[in-house]
Amino acid sequence: MRQATGLAQAARVLRASISRLDLPVWSVDLDNPVLPPALPPAAPLLIHANPPMLPLALRALPPGVLGQRLVIGYWTWELTKPSPLWRRGAGFVHQAWTLSEFSAGGIAPLGVPVRAVPLPLAMAPPQPSALRRADFGLPEDAVVTLVSLNLASSQARKNPEAAIAAHREAFGERADRILVLKITFPEQFRRDMAALVALADAPNIRILTETLSAPDTHALTRACDIVMSLHRSEGFGLVPAEAMLLGRPVIATGWSGNLEFMDPDSAALVGYRLVPAADPSGMYEAPGAVWAEADIREAAAHLRRLADDPAARVELAARGQAHAVAALGPAKLCAALAEIGLAPAIGRAGPNAVQPRMAGRA
Repeated sequence: MRQATGLAQAARVLRASISRLDLPVWSVDLDNPVLPPALPPAAPLLIHANPPMLPLALRALPPGVLGQRLVIGYWTWELTKPSPLWRRGAGFVHQAWTLSEFSAGGIAPLGVPVRAVPLPLAMAPPQPSALRRADFGLPEDAVVTLVSLNLASSQARKNPEAAIAAHREAFGERADRILVLKITFPEQFRRDMAALVALADAPNIRILTETLSAPDTHALTRACDIVMSLHRSEGFGLVPAEAMLLGRPVIATGWSGNLEFMDPDSAALVGYRLVPAADPSGMYEAPGAVWAEADIREAAAHLRRLADDPAARVELAARGQAHAVAALGPAKLCAALAEIGLAPAIGRAGPNAVQPRMAGRA
């Protein structure tokens, strides 16, 4: 629950959102698994661990947590086909929730009942700290584009190389056009990091590797003028979603889970061609799966247009924010909770009133 990862942030967002629906919520952190006090025996377990790690995660839980509970896996997947590594672990849940209809399609062949429950970020929107552009060492008189990625989520999938290429094509080495690469976990992926450092060797490209708190991360997003994601595939796209809610214009590959909360009117969507998914790290391996290669020239054109036209940035940001607020509300989460017998009104009856009905057992 405390880690600086998208998986942990998803858990935090869902915890906050369910709590705001007036339902009681208990947390068990797998890094420090302690049984919460007064945990009712029938409360469902929503576990944020993908199938390959699910057996280990369940073993890490304190004794007595499982019991007769409904077990729901909240899974993140970014390919059109499931990984063979997922098949064994998938049998440890009664059903799965996932980040988008795109992800649900990739998980469905496993045979587990799966439901798209996008993060209701509009219920728990990003809250930036007081940090400003100068606190990140960024010039006030430049147009700054942010690309943010976690190397543990696969460099090949996040595709920062495409963002660097688009920035170079759009601006060359113009000092008033800055690209910021915010990279998490560089020390654990030294080879990937070294390749990125070599590729980003330009005076108008900055690399930030400091681990930031969530509020400071959101402050960095707010401090930039444009947020770009030329991903090959996303199960959801937490960074662009938060950027849109913060009122930042977004340039993104027009394919995969980010279309859950953006369309051609609310974001600068970049064209692509589908190719077989090939991840040198082995993190994303699924026979027959495809992912997208974004059109670099089209991305560069979007960059030039938005960088040169402040009014266009403001207009796109406003449309994006309104669209994200509408798309990332509580409706799908409420429907999923209702399907397992939990309506928000149950929270007013007290924690002992939680009586989920069991779906078919795995």
